[in-house]
Amino acid sequence: MESTHLWLDALEETVASYRRMIDAAVEQLSDEELHSRPAPDANSVAIILRHLGGNLRSRWTDFLTTDGEKPDRDRDTEFADWEADRAALLRHFDQGWSRLTSAIQEMKTTDIHQRITIRGEPHTLPQALARSVTHIAYHAGQIAMISRQVHAGPWRWLTIAPGESAQHNQRTWGTSASRSVFSDPTGDAE
Repeated sequence: MESTHLWLDALEETVASYRRMIDAAVEQLSDEELHSRPAPDANSVAIILRHLGGNLRSRWTDFLTTDGEKPDRDRDTEFADWEADRAALLRHFDQGWSRLTSAIQEMKTTDIHQRITIRGEPHTLPQALARSVTHIAYHAGQIAMISRQVHAGPWRWLTIAPGESAQHNQRTWGTSASRSVFSDPTGDAE
């Protein structure tokens, strides 16, 4: 069970780092920029947040007993413009995200070899988590790129700013802060 906890703890840390990256990008965007599309057929950051919230809610609500593609999920609607305000969008996103983080906690007391289904396909819990984390990573990268494209004004880099690698390494070497936004916010050495 200890190796399972190590793996789940590492995954939990990775999920938290992607959340910090997403939050750091979104907080730099105005409401207009949040909904801006870099091209007519591209998604806005708001659409991606809506999609991630819906996906994670569906996948991780009652994940041990129900299929990860819930009958009440309307995936196609997730790719339509968000009509409500920013606060409602972020609540929607948070609800899905919290289902994932709660599921990871629940897995610490669950048989990790248990099978669950997503769209009828059997997955081990590690497979399902890997699928979700890679999905999050894909969309976190999109959020970062789209944010940079639609944002007017100065940008706070989400990772090490260009030209600052040497200074960053000197300041953070040997600590988790060396991972920049992916680091433990306290900067404590591991």
